[in-house]
Amino acid sequence: MQVIKVGGNELDDPLFLTGLASAVRQIQAETGDTAVIVHGGGKAIADLQGRLGIVPQKVDGLRVTDAESLMVAEMVLSGLSNKLIVRALLAAGVTAVGLSGVDGGLLRCQKKQHPTADLGFVGEIVEVNFSLIEQLVGGGFTAVISPISLGMDGRPYNVNADDAAAAVAQALGADVLNFVSNVPGVRQQGAILPHLTISQTEALITAGVITDGMIPKVRAACTAVAQGIPQARIVNLNGLLNGGGTVIGDR
Repeated sequence: MQVIKVGGNELDDPLFLTGLASAVRQIQAETGDTAVIVHGGGKAIADLQGRLGIVPQKVDGLRVTDAESLMVAEMVLSGLSNKLIVRALLAAGVTAVGLSGVDGGLLRCQKKQHPTADLGFVGEIVEVNFSLIEQLVGGGFTAVISPISLGMDGRPYNVNADDAAAAVAQALGADVLNFVSNVPGVRQQGAILPHLTISQTEALITAGVITDGMIPKVRAACTAVAQGIPQARIVNLNGLLNGGGTVIGDR
C-alpha cells in the first residue's frame, strides 16, 4: 500500500493534480498497489483567512487555531482541497473517496499542548481507525484524507498534515511514506542523493547543503522515521513512478 502525503501548495497547480492522478492510476495498474493520500492546504487556508479578515497567529512556528480559524481550515481542507484531489483522481479513472479524520472517527486526537501558549484547536493524533481505511482499500477505493481530526472530547481539531500522514502510514504498517511535491529530492552539487540517515540529513542542513523550503520537507521526513516509519521519501511524481527521490531512513 502506498501512503502519499501531498502539500497544500501543490494543489494550486492543475498540472500537478493531473500528474498525481495519472501516477496513482499507473501505480495501481502496474503493481495492483492502492494508494492512500493525506493532504494539506496551508496556502488556501491563509488566502481565505485574508479574505475574511482573520489574521493568522503563530507561536514558535506553530499555527494557532481559534474557533474562526478552525472553521476556515475545515472548509478548505475537508472541502475545497480534498475534493480537488478526488475530482482529479476520478477524471483519471481512479475510484476515489474523500474523507476527513472526523469521518468514521478515522483520526482521533487530543489537544496539542505547548509549554507557554494555548494553540487553540490544534490536535495531535492518538488513534487511527485503520480498519476503515482497510475496508475502503479492500473495496477498491483510493482514500483521500484531510487532516481535520476528531478530538476525544468530540470536537474537531486541526492537525498538521505531515503528522497525520505519518500516523496513517504507521497504523497501516507502510514500508515507506512518500512526501510528494514538485521537488525531485535532496540535491548535492546538482545530483540527487538517493539515501540519507537522520544524522546525515541534519549534518547537511548545518553545512548549508539543504536550505530554504527543503528544510521543513526533510525534517518532516526525519520526524516520520523517528516515529517508527521505516523509510520516508522526498520525491516528485516522476520519481514516485520510477523509484527515484531521496529516501531517509534510520540507518
